[in-house]
Amino acid sequence: MAEIDRNPGIPLDLSWVSSVSVNLPSVKRRAETLTTRRTVKKHWQAAWLLRAVTCIDLTTLSGDDTDGNVERLCHKAANPVRTDLLDGLGMTEAGITCGAVCVYPARVPAAVRTLKRLGVQVPVAAVATGFPSGQYRFKTRCEEISLAVADGAMEIDIVINREMALTGNWQGLYDEVKAMRAACGPAHMKAILAVGDLGSMTTVARASLVAMMAGADFIKTSTGKEGVNATLPVGLVMCRAIREYQQHTGIKVGFKPAGGIRTAKDALAWLILMKEELGDAWLNNHMFRIGASGLLADIERQLFHYVYGRYAAGSELPMA
Repeated sequence: MAEIDRNPGIPLDLSWVSSVSVNLPSVKRRAETLTTRRTVKKHWQAAWLLRAVTCIDLTTLSGDDTDGNVERLCHKAANPVRTDLLDGLGMTEAGITCGAVCVYPARVPAAVRTLKRLGVQVPVAAVATGFPSGQYRFKTRCEEISLAVADGAMEIDIVINREMALTGNWQGLYDEVKAMRAACGPAHMKAILAVGDLGSMTTVARASLVAMMAGADFIKTSTGKEGVNATLPVGLVMCRAIREYQQHTGIKVGFKPAGGIRTAKDALAWLILMKEELGDAWLNNHMFRIGASGLLADIERQLFHYVYGRYAAGSELPMA
């Protein structure tokens, strides 16, 4: 993974945070137009789908995960699209891989070992800090980060303290996220807001700003375990918080939607959101990731249709 600028964070600005409010009807109207005002077809669609593949954090976060299925996931992340499809698209030499492999901390060693053996530069991301609830002692959450980084994780997906966000304890949230950022050391930190637990879009916007002020390199919608996960309206609110932060500080922060993104159509909608709201500088895996497990299979199915003019049977495509 190429070296990119980190977000050093800034001092907490409570007046800025408290001034933020969200007009929900306007957000919903804007989100509804994203996929109707812009369409991507034919070879352009194939190109956008390949770009989406490079932005996927290929994920397994199941209670029955084993080293074996993590190794399988790593092989798929290293070679996400069938060779014949890449040949048909003229992309054989493009070096297409997924953006990262995302696993529980206990599975980091197996992922690092497998990717090293394969000789591919795909980073390992670990969920940490008591994922998905975050309802653990703070010391324990920070130690989990340190252990994952020591095992070779290059990215850490933390979960914020939802109670602090819900009660407006922005100083407490800032202090915790800043300490987690310090525990990450050289690893990039993605702050999961768990938007389905935050109650309102205004709280989402304020939590986004506080996480960025505390040094989050990415802000992420969800753990994927909440009742409501990544939706375009909440993505719009978070992207506008990123834009506002960049305008105020000159610092670019990445964005990661996760949870419920399963189809190629979904992936295109999120890419359109990034292009419309943040611009081309965010259309790469340094600034944009999609957290998903089943999405890659549908994208590969759509690429198969583009190359061969028919949809593949399930047995013709290796599953992600």
